[in-house]
Amino acid sequence: MNAPEQVTPEGDLEEQMLATLNAQREAYLKEGFVTAETRIDRLQRGIDGLVKYADRFVDALNADFTCRPREVTLLTDIGAGIAPMKHAIKHVRKWMKPEKRPVMFPLGLLGAKARIEYQPLGVVGVIAPWNFPVNMVFSPLAQVLAAGNRAMVKPSEFTPETSKLLCEMIGEIYDPAEVAIFDGGPEVGQAFSALPFDHMIFTGATSIARHILSAAARNLVPVTLELGGKSPVVISRTADLEQSLSRIMMGKTMNAGQICLAPDYLLVPEEKLNEVIEAAHKAVEDMYPTLLANEQYTSVINERHFQRLSSYLAEAEERGQKIIPINPGSEDFASQQGTLKIPPTLIPEPAEDLKVLEDEIFGPLLPIRTYRDFEETIDYINSKPRPLAAYYFGDDSAEEQALTSRTTSGGMTINDVIMHVSQEELPFGGVGPSGMGAYHGYEGFKTFSHAKSIFTQTKRFDVAKLGGLKPPFGKNTQNTIKMQIKS
Repeated sequence: MNAPEQVTPEGDLEEQMLATLNAQREAYLKEGFVTAETRIDRLQRGIDGLVKYADRFVDALNADFTCRPREVTLLTDIGAGIAPMKHAIKHVRKWMKPEKRPVMFPLGLLGAKARIEYQPLGVVGVIAPWNFPVNMVFSPLAQVLAAGNRAMVKPSEFTPETSKLLCEMIGEIYDPAEVAIFDGGPEVGQAFSALPFDHMIFTGATSIARHILSAAARNLVPVTLELGGKSPVVISRTADLEQSLSRIMMGKTMNAGQICLAPDYLLVPEEKLNEVIEAAHKAVEDMYPTLLANEQYTSVINERHFQRLSSYLAEAEERGQKIIPINPGSEDFASQQGTLKIPPTLIPEPAEDLKVLEDEIFGPLLPIRTYRDFEETIDYINSKPRPLAAYYFGDDSAEEQALTSRTTSGGMTINDVIMHVSQEELPFGGVGPSGMGAYHGYEGFKTFSHAKSIFTQTKRFDVAKLGGLKPPFGKNTQNTIKMQIKS
């Protein structure tokens, strides 16, 4: 297959991308009904491509991050990109079946029928982030293609080597009329988000999402937004601290905390603070005896984000805030060359107006707040914008139920962090400032489909006359009115 023409900032970006969108839409309309076999073929080609290119993506991501563990790339980008496509292949025939719906009395008795059929929307735009740049292309593509759509992809400019490889791979496995990709910087992204797609999904920062929504609104393009926010972790007095902190710090240090679902701050009983800090130290030491030369500890993506994270620590230190780096090898991070690593760093009892408590961290820094009464945790979470995730560690069913029912977040994991995102049968998405809409599995199939309502009327009776809807109005009309307008 021919690789799609690459767009450069010097060209007429919007015109070139619009031509591709129109070509995809024309091909979609000409194709007509998209068979299960066609959908499965497109999904399988994605799987085959990821398997073939896996090692090259390992090298590309390592180059883009300056240090990205091979295992992290294979698990969270390649494997996590393949899994939803396999899941879609397994279930797409079932998803495609029409859904029968009940007919309002008494039409069902007269022979009328109702059903929903899921149709492809047409052409879906996918704007992917830099933190998991392969996974976040193919995870939504799994449901986009399962729903029978064509797709256009805009990868992140922050991972140029990976984006270049994505262009090569997608150009090899897909015809541009099926899936096309457009690499480039902000100019490409701005033009891409303004295209008249049939749907668009964006994964990234809330600040950028506002521009995406504004651009999409000009063409009334429906948008799914997967954003982020400050995902809280509530640790109960009933929690096993060693186990809890082992799981929390695994989630916080994976990809150096550059995960939209990473634990953003802890809420712990005030008398347990020192134990929590000790357990966090132990958890990190067990995973990373050293950090600087350790190829299994990820670097911060670029200088801009490194300076942003460093500024949070500098502000806290200037304010007299206690900072606790977890540095098992007692290494000198100021002398590092070629990487931008920051050790996992605890910030106990931070002042409420510190930037580290206001902004989504997206890095290996972890503020720890304390509480006396469990009710304080619910009040605090509810005083903040709704996050993408919330986490509870403990064995108190009343606390768990209170946190689940009285706080609002995109999703939740109990006695672990992040893991709900890997469940394809659970819809994944945010709420309020952490996103809108959801995808994954069947929910994603429905997100990228049009649920067409179809009503089949009986031909045996003049239903309008029987119901009094057809003039001249008479006794049947009055009977229907009396039946409808009553308490």
